[in-house]
Amino acid sequence: MTVNDTRNGGGARALQVLNTIRDPVILLDAENLIRFANLEAEYFFLSSSTHLEGRRIDDFLPFSSPLIALIGQVRQEGSPVNEYRVDLSSPRLGAERVVDIHVTPVPEEPGAMVIVFRERSMADKFDRQMTHRGAARSVTGLAAMLGHEIKNPLSGIRGAAQLLEVSANDEDKALTQLIRAETDRIVQLVDRMEVFSDERPVDREAVNIHIVLDRVEKIAKTGFAKHVRFSKAYDPSLPFVAGNQDQLIQVFLNLVKNAAEACAAADRPHIKLRTAYRPGVHLSIPGANERVSLPLEFSVEDNGPGVPEDIRMHMFDPFITTKPNGSGLGLALVAKIVGDHGGVIECDSAPSRTLFRILMPAAPRAMVPDAVSTETHEALT
Repeated sequence: MTVNDTRNGGGARALQVLNTIRDPVILLDAENLIRFANLEAEYFFLSSSTHLEGRRIDDFLPFSSPLIALIGQVRQEGSPVNEYRVDLSSPRLGAERVVDIHVTPVPEEPGAMVIVFRERSMADKFDRQMTHRGAARSVTGLAAMLGHEIKNPLSGIRGAAQLLEVSANDEDKALTQLIRAETDRIVQLVDRMEVFSDERPVDREAVNIHIVLDRVEKIAKTGFAKHVRFSKAYDPSLPFVAGNQDQLIQVFLNLVKNAAEACAAADRPHIKLRTAYRPGVHLSIPGANERVSLPLEFSVEDNGPGVPEDIRMHMFDPFITTKPNGSGLGLALVAKIVGDHGGVIECDSAPSRTLFRILMPAAPRAMVPDAVSTETHEALT
């Protein structure tokens, strides 16, 4: 396919092939104008092909991007160039956009070239996800110990405070009430930690994720997110997810609550819920030859100030929080539940845009109820 093909509407078969590639691909002319962008490139640059085509590649790259130098090198030498771990992170593209880049000239068009981006972040996300799971599991033994070694003595302390309160004066009653309140707070914290020690297999069924998201949105709008505008971009043909509906509600309720709190100070608080089908994403399970397909993508995006860079890599670890009164267990629990479902979760954050993305497996055909039409489900799985 040449630049003229795209201008004249030719090369229909080439366009179809390029749109099936799961890596972002763009075609540049001699003036560094984008003449073609496949579907993955639209997703990568967060812009439609209509918006991309005819614009300079510089408009979508961070200042002094090494890609510009690569393009010049290819034009000068006339041969393909590969560059690994190129950082394209920017407020426009999002944080942690590290990619491998392949730039090759188009022989039929002097100065034109094809650029293929291969996101390193996906492999890195899987590695970090394993770290998140390990961090969550590290709390398991601590939670089990705390349940026995701390809750029992706390009950005695609380009971003693109640007895003292009966004969205490007003000043001392304030102290005994403080003791009871603090012991109750510690017990609640231990109760939350004990969730991590639950290693029972997840009771799964075929779940329509859109029902889950609609329920979470309804709960949010009637409570903590009354001030927030919601928008949705759902793929109506999405297959069912293999999961526990109650636990998935807990996951998205936590993410939406965090998003609502994060964007509360924005001029126009906004949360976007999105679902998409992304075939070709697989996760290798450590210690096994099995590769799990994760084609279902669910995301929660807000327009808050973003996650501080110093905690971004550790935000799913227990006790990591930016909230003054937070326990730091909410996102750790989310990571545990998603991991127990065989999925992964990752966060891309920049000023005015934070996106939590969950990738999960589709429900096997045998799990889908007979009463439900499964034509789409079977076609996609």
